Amino acid sequence: MKIAVPLLVWLTVAPGSLAWAQAPAQPPAPTAAQARLEVPYRQFTLANGLTVVLHQDRTVPVVAVNLWYHVGSANERPGRTGFAHLFEHLMFEGSKHVKEGEFDSLLEAAGANNNGTTTNDRTSYYIDLPSNALELALFLESDRMAYLLDTMSPERVNGQRDVVKNERRQSYENRPYGLASLELDRMLWPEGHPYSWPTIGNMEDLTAASYDDVVAFFRKYYAPGNASLVIAGDIDYDRTQALVEKWFGEVPAGPSVEPVAPPAAVLTGVKRKTITDQIRLARLYIGWLSPRQFAPGDAALDVASSILAGGKNSRLYRRLVYDTQMAQDVSAYQQSGVLGSSFQIVATARPGTTLAEIQRVVDEELQRMREQPPDARELQRAVNQIEASFYRQMERVGTYRGKADQLNAYLAAGGGPDYFAEDLARYTALSPSDVQAAVQQWLTSDRRIELSVQPEAAK
Repeated sequence: MKIAVPLLVWLTVAPGSLAWAQAPAQPPAPTAAQARLEVPYRQFTLANGLTVVLHQDRTVPVVAVNLWYHVGSANERPGRTGFAHLFEHLMFEGSKHVKEGEFDSLLEAAGANNNGTTTNDRTSYYIDLPSNALELALFLESDRMAYLLDTMSPERVNGQRDVVKNERRQSYENRPYGLASLELDRMLWPEGHPYSWPTIGNMEDLTAASYDDVVAFFRKYYAPGNASLVIAGDIDYDRTQALVEKWFGEVPAGPSVEPVAPPAAVLTGVKRKTITDQIRLARLYIGWLSPRQFAPGDAALDVASSILAGGKNSRLYRRLVYDTQMAQDVSAYQQSGVLGSSFQIVATARPGTTLAEIQRVVDEELQRMREQPPDARELQRAVNQIEASFYRQMERVGTYRGKADQLNAYLAAGGGPDYFAEDLARYTALSPSDVQAAVQQWLTSDRRIELSVQPEAAK
């Protein structure tokens, strides 16, 4: 099953003008760590607008083909949600020169694996395969980009619509605490904001979508001018560029896509709500609107989430799970997006503990962080975890969030494909006071949402 997976934060903003004015005439020599982060690449754009990035890594004879369409659920509109994710499914159902079922079977026969993911802001498809089968992957991707509609039919749309509906039931309606994420999005984002509905879409919108709606969506967004292709691994630059031009060069460019213009998102007070579910343990969600992806404060809140709930030595885990045993689990995370972000703390109560008691501890730890910056050891532990994860991702060219996907993410964000060193520097350059300032500015006690999920028996 092709599933929707949220993306991580990738990029930083440029330094301020004052920092540039004071910069030395000659930049300092890169450190050994920075040198290891350099990822050489070749970038070019076809006449139809397809942006292509190639990266050579001959460590092992494999190659990753990573194709992003710059369309996600944020490009949808109320009443017609779920199209981006629906198309993620339809893209595997065959095209003019690839029969239904052959996309996967041809790749499996070549020793490849593939999948697709949908987020608010983009839809991506990846293929990891032996380098001698690269042309097969390019043929398959180009055929469904150019000729998917040749085999599209109302019956095929209806079939995948039912699959998506069932996936939604599994992910939300029939999953413990599944409806909480839907409530959180509605509470955090104003009505009409593209982040206020789920990526998978609303059930009534999936039912109402017509075949003509689906065709129009594909023609608008699934075109080379709205896509970027990264090929990373055991490749020859010239040969790979020639193959890309061969298979994608004649695909029609498609129309231009207007940028998303969402309504302003602001919390002016505290929103509270309680829902019930078929669960045994109550759960508390506290959420804030936070700086958009790559904006000042975004990386600092990543670190704050680690200090608060990142592992057994984190503050909330020690107090809620280990010391008092009030909570079964606790987590915190900065969920970054192009149009805005949210910061959330989630804790599941143990029997005999109320959510009010858990919230009191959470508020105490947040207030402590507002009043006093984390100590240097806490900060270093959090940064070390992020840095280790960063390097682990760089060890592989393919699979979701490997080097190929990172190159595409950096490209989409506007920082250039090789933004690895700058991205990591967002975290290594942070001071304890930076983290404190982000918590003071964004995680306020008077502008947030509080959602309680109680067992149905507690009605």
